[in-house]
Amino acid sequence: MRKYQSERFIHYSLQKFQKDLFSGLIVGVIAIPLGMAFAIASGVKPEYGIYTTIIAGILISLFGGSKFQIGGPTGAFVPVLLGVVMTYGYENLLIAGFLAGVMLFLMGLFRLGVLIKFIPRPVTTGFTAGIAVIIFTGQIASFLGLEGIKKHEDFISNMKEIGLHIHSINLYSLIVALTCFILILLTPKIFPKVPGPLIGLIISSLVATVFFPEKVATIGSTYGAIKSELPSLHLPEVSFEQIKQLLRPAFVIAILGAIESLLSAVVADGMTGNKHNSNRELVGQGIANMITPLFGGIPATGAIARTATNIKNGATSPISGVIHGIVVLMVLMVLAPYASNIPLASMAPILMVVAWNMSERKEFLHVLSTKTSDSIILSITFILTVFTNLTLAVEVGLVLAAVLFVLRMSKILTVAKVLPDPNDKNMKVRPNMVNQGHDCPQISIYTIEGAIFFGVAQFFETSIMSTINHHPKTLILRMSKVPYMDTTGESNLTSLIRHFKKQGGTIVISGLQKQPEEVMKRTGLYKEIGPGHIFEHTGDAINFALKNLDENKCLGCKHYAFKECHSLSKIEVNERKDMSSILADVHEA
Repeated sequence: MRKYQSERFIHYSLQKFQKDLFSGLIVGVIAIPLGMAFAIASGVKPEYGIYTTIIAGILISLFGGSKFQIGGPTGAFVPVLLGVVMTYGYENLLIAGFLAGVMLFLMGLFRLGVLIKFIPRPVTTGFTAGIAVIIFTGQIASFLGLEGIKKHEDFISNMKEIGLHIHSINLYSLIVALTCFILILLTPKIFPKVPGPLIGLIISSLVATVFFPEKVATIGSTYGAIKSELPSLHLPEVSFEQIKQLLRPAFVIAILGAIESLLSAVVADGMTGNKHNSNRELVGQGIANMITPLFGGIPATGAIARTATNIKNGATSPISGVIHGIVVLMVLMVLAPYASNIPLASMAPILMVVAWNMSERKEFLHVLSTKTSDSIILSITFILTVFTNLTLAVEVGLVLAAVLFVLRMSKILTVAKVLPDPNDKNMKVRPNMVNQGHDCPQISIYTIEGAIFFGVAQFFETSIMSTINHHPKTLILRMSKVPYMDTTGESNLTSLIRHFKKQGGTIVISGLQKQPEEVMKRTGLYKEIGPGHIFEHTGDAINFALKNLDENKCLGCKHYAFKECHSLSKIEVNERKDMSSILADVHEA
């Protein structure tokens, strides 16, 4: 750990610190409204989002695997955290967050970071777009200032709730929300260096305070005043039953946190040319999510937009992330009483814009337009995320992706009977050389292309057995294009070999790749076949088979499947010449 930390600060200078100070200040200012907004959307008090931004932000920067990562609460967690709060309560959310931290830490410790990269893109795009829809629609009530709204876990009930209370639109809330929304959109165009969400939040809050006092709901009127201090360390009481109950949501939080943080780290790598350490990043995320709940914070992960902003403003090291956390802490200490006056209508547009930006609409539409199996995975994951819950969506998406992958792979495997092409100077084997009048009765050669695994193992075995109408003396399996074989594939290969041996035949394999060879050695099949029957090249395998021919069966054969068949046929020619001589002598006598 010490060696890794020291390597991150090699050649660190005062000039680099100044850059980190500036970028940390900018990101810290941006993170304040986002932290509160994500906390409110997750069903908890806004200050919990501030606590998360401070503690998790500093810890992720110090212990994570990316030099530029900015950690904190993000939109990806919103539907999951809201579901946990509504079902189990805030205290249990803290326990779930801690358990997720333990899982993330162990994932990093056991070097599982690379596995996260194998989650199919249509799954992540589908649930990200679904989360964006949930966040966006979840802010409609605050945007319009609707009264009497009750939050539900499911999307349809929440939409019904809005429909039932649409008559209670608060015109003042709508004006405040539109003011904030317009400023968020215009600020980057007029002042590119100034954070739009912050300007929108401040000005719209001033508009509400000056022109519409006590006409719109605020953070203070809804959640109470925000204290100008960090909470003290609190260890929640935990029972074994609670742990069992919260393992599933904790696992979803951990997986989401891992995906989001590593995606953010990859984005940072692309922007800077650096290389993050995925396992170290998961360890850092784990540490942050184990400690943050002890101070009342909600789960955190790497934030792509804030990380990109950090880089764009000149960050050079993790110090910028630490400074970002300190800036938020200082603002909390000094300005917390004023934050209580922020209207909820000012927070809604911030989350709506975040939802729009995170929706990956271009990628979503691109995958849909392909009209492939990926389109199906994307659509189902998206629909389940919106209309059921994220846990089910991810589970079904992954299972569906795996099933469709197996189906695609099963179609790739080909098994073809082949013979040498006499017109090719290298005598390459080709499937089109095999026909009824040109097929050696004693030697059968098959080319296998593709992985032999559980999804195709039965097809592999039956496709060979069904095309052997006779009982050849030697069966040659060309496996140079078989990159992978699992134990199910090995089992079917074993069954084929043993069946063939019972018929008195000999098995020969050529071009065996390393992975299938390792599997066969571990199961004992390699030894059963015999090293003397395994060759690197097909030509050597054919020569071996030709030496073991029953030459008597070659007499009268007109197939001429191999070039050697012509020389073997001379046996018959010589015998005819000898018989002709005998008949001539008898005639003369």
